[in-house]
Amino acid sequence: MEGVRVLEVAQWTFVPSAGAVLADWGADVIKVEHAVTGDAMRGMESMGLETVDGHVSFSPMMEHANRGKRSVGLALEHPDALEVLYEIARTSDVFLTNFLPDARRRLKIDVDDIRAVNPQIIYVRGTAHGSAGPDAEAGGFDSCTFWARSGAAVGVTPPGTEGLCYMPVPGFGDSVGGMTIAGGIAAALFARASTGEPSVVDVSLLSTGIWANGLGIDISLVTGNPWEWPSITHPGSPANPLVGPFATSDGRYLMLAMLQPGRYWADTCRHVGREDLVTDPRFDTVAKIMANSEAGAALIQDEIRKRPYAEWLERFRTLQGQWAPAQDTVEAGHDEQVRAAGMIRTVVDRDGVERDLVANPVQFDGRPPDLVRGPQFAEHTDEMLHELGMSEERILQLKLAGAAT
Repeated sequence: MEGVRVLEVAQWTFVPSAGAVLADWGADVIKVEHAVTGDAMRGMESMGLETVDGHVSFSPMMEHANRGKRSVGLALEHPDALEVLYEIARTSDVFLTNFLPDARRRLKIDVDDIRAVNPQIIYVRGTAHGSAGPDAEAGGFDSCTFWARSGAAVGVTPPGTEGLCYMPVPGFGDSVGGMTIAGGIAAALFARASTGEPSVVDVSLLSTGIWANGLGIDISLVTGNPWEWPSITHPGSPANPLVGPFATSDGRYLMLAMLQPGRYWADTCRHVGREDLVTDPRFDTVAKIMANSEAGAALIQDEIRKRPYAEWLERFRTLQGQWAPAQDTVEAGHDEQVRAAGMIRTVVDRDGVERDLVANPVQFDGRPPDLVRGPQFAEHTDEMLHELGMSEERILQLKLAGAAT
């Protein structure tokens, strides 16, 4: 996306993470932050991190959604700042925002306002609930709108559990939604190049959550019943002994997902040291394996429970069927395959220290993206104003008026 300019007026994680993906892909992403308060996420940037002299040199809370951008501090409620924004919009291909409809209208950054400045700009709205319907004007975060309202929270909470299972990590729905927005922008750029017509692109946390839960919702719309996984009291399923979580001797888990049990039964039995089960009359045909699923799963579980997690990781390296270790976030971050495939990349922070950061999941021509650290608050204001051709005197006037920082 080199040569594409994205003007982002957004905060938190949902929509800014889309800008981060576009920056990874080479776009020039200009992030506009309020001249005094900045992105609201900056107030949470030290969450869970050690600080040195009260400063955090690398903040995952900001870097995840803002790497590779340039930050400009503008108080858009000030007429002079709004004119600067319009100047940037004139040279931009995409306008990206998650401001609520009322704020967009009040600040004069809604579709008609931006299109009046640049009729060819692609206007992108990231919302909580979509741009139509009774809740179109309301805000929301991924924990409530993406996770709870879409059915995901109920879907992962085991029946009979007191309370509701929370999202596995911060920004879970935001990151999924941001990637979705980036894809929509790519399609809109393609459409404009093909037809000459710019699009208005809408992606919401709710639509992303509904899509992520789409198969279960589709089934429920046919059956009229809520989708529920069978209550897991033991590994295996009613017709497949090689699916589900299998416990190791040290309380860890391996997740088996061999959807063709007849194909993988013999190899799995050999890997767990029970080759005798291959010719066992209870399991010597696919039909019998499926009919005796509970017994087969119990036998496999008995063997896996005899050895620790680390030993099974080595033993299962040659396993033919589909399986994975159940890892925590530290283990996932150091996963050999994750590292080898370029899913985590190195960035250099403002102090010159190399840091690891998760890359967006798309690669082009077999190359993982090169990441650049996120901007400090208003780090590029002067640079941007100079690019717009403003004199030092004009820049100083903007700052003295409180329009820019």
